[in-house]
Amino acid sequence: MRLNLRQIEVFRAIMMTGSISGAARLLSVSQPAISRLLAYTEDGLKLQLFERVRGRIQPTPEARRLFVEVDEVHRGVLRINDLADELRAHGIGSVRVVASPSAGHSMVPDAIARLRRRFPDLKVEFETLTLLEIISRVATARADLGISVLPVDEPTVDVEVIAEGSLNVVMPSDHPLAKQRSIRARELAPYPLIGFGGQTPYGHIVTEALATSAEPVRIATVVRFTPDACAMVRSGAGIAVVDEFVLRGHAWPDLVSRPLAPRTAMKAYLLTPRFEPLSHNAAALAQILRGKNGPARERKPALS
Repeated sequence: MRLNLRQIEVFRAIMMTGSISGAARLLSVSQPAISRLLAYTEDGLKLQLFERVRGRIQPTPEARRLFVEVDEVHRGVLRINDLADELRAHGIGSVRVVASPSAGHSMVPDAIARLRRRFPDLKVEFETLTLLEIISRVATARADLGISVLPVDEPTVDVEVIAEGSLNVVMPSDHPLAKQRSIRARELAPYPLIGFGGQTPYGHIVTEALATSAEPVRIATVVRFTPDACAMVRSGAGIAVVDEFVLRGHAWPDLVSRPLAPRTAMKAYLLTPRFEPLSHNAAALAQILRGKNGPARERKPALS
């Protein structure tokens, strides 16, 4: 048996409220109606979704796994309804954007601001996510555009380079290394470093870049995302190696950056669904991203 939207709605209501009575109140129907539909659903799926523990129902492990997908379907329905309301009210619509934290710190917000100056009534949904989440959202058309600073090899999305940059060392303005024009990995050894998990794609890139040092570089603090690394540097916890995209837009005016030598090239990539045409709004934002983020060598440094 395949679940229909009503069964999905009832199942989600039970999961959200934790009881048959709560689901009945949420959906404005009787408790017996909820119970009957639940029994019919479990019978059709050949799965027990809930069990009674001390007079209360508890979701089974199967129900918890199913809920992850059901909740995503529910969000999709809400987005459809929101879009219909917007089209009816304004004829403008919306655009959904996901990005890696580096690109999401200034590059994407700047582009969105330019887009909204052209379309003041446009609704924009914007999230910063991990690489796998970005690919998943774009591939399944749950996002119109994705922007990543990590390479993408995925057959269900189209990928193009929209900006070029490099790895930089970021530090407080009074740091001894701030006097240099560029910094080699070995020169980082005496100082505590804000780093990234070595098993993550971003952490692997930084680890490889620092492998040229004959002296071990000391990772004092591990963070997940580049804006977190910059925030830790600003707090005085150490220095960090980050891509220059997170430094653009003068986001960290009290910090300075110097190129890491030898140069480690970084790129920003635009991801679009391969099998879905872009909406007018998404296409307009894609053009802004292509046009405003040229190669880093043609831009002024983000930090002095």
